[in-house]
Amino acid sequence: MYPGQQPGPYGRQQPTGPYGQPPQHQQPYPQQQPYPPQGYPQQPYPPHQPYPPQQSPQPPAQHIGEGRMRLDPNLTPAQRDLALRIQAKSKPMAYGMVLGIPLTFGGVHYGITQKPLGFVAALAGLALLAFGVFSLMQMQALKRQLRLITADAWRSPAAHLPGARKAATQAAYLNGLLVLLSLAATGYLLYKGAGWGAYGNSLGFGALMLGAALPFGMAVAAVTTIPQLLQVIPAGAKVGRSLYSIIFLLAMTVTGEGIKGASIGPVVGGGLTLLICGGAMSLLGKAAKRMRGEA
Repeated sequence: MYPGQQPGPYGRQQPTGPYGQPPQHQQPYPQQQPYPPQGYPQQPYPPHQPYPPQQSPQPPAQHIGEGRMRLDPNLTPAQRDLALRIQAKSKPMAYGMVLGIPLTFGGVHYGITQKPLGFVAALAGLALLAFGVFSLMQMQALKRQLRLITADAWRSPAAHLPGARKAATQAAYLNGLLVLLSLAATGYLLYKGAGWGAYGNSLGFGALMLGAALPFGMAVAAVTTIPQLLQVIPAGAKVGRSLYSIIFLLAMTVTGEGIKGASIGPVVGGGLTLLICGGAMSLLGKAAKRMRGEA
């Protein structure tokens, strides 16, 4: 028996571990607790909100008397920039024309019929008129730049088609009729001015010249579109359509005044002009599409 051995057939052996060490009493593992949240506490995701529709930038707020023509939303940024610059130049041009024309003609009338002081007013009117003409020339330069980047201002790709050439010729005749209507409106105003007593009054004479300048300027603008239409440029038809719309509004005014006064002449003349302008605007719109090669 070896020293330290207990009696028995083989001695009483103590249980040992895998490496000859006495085993340690294994305790059951404690129940695992859930891990505490780390960092920021997780919040439930908010319900999905639909994205609001993107809106195009709104133009700046306008004050009374600063109304502007609404721009085509299909314009490119370069076209929109030029269009806004043209609108900015139109305001001083309008002031120069509206104030310069009556002051010039009224001043000359007053200087001839009353006192030479009227010629001083005429000189001031000429200065305003020159300012308006200068602004108009700047507008024309900007319009030429706009035409360079506008498809309708170029010769149509469908210009070789007989239908497009026929539509351009038809539009040229319609714009020629517009020239005659504008000149007729100018003569009508000058003729009616005698009945209104405008020729015997300096202020009335200046106002009459301003009123007659509007249709006369339209006639000049319509004349410039005829060479464009002969080259099958759709922009000429669009300009003619816009000018016809002005005469259409004037004809509505004349017709309404005739109905109020129970006068047959203005009603017949205004109604006939309404029919002509309405038909011409419709035909010019179709001609512009045919010149572009559209169905």
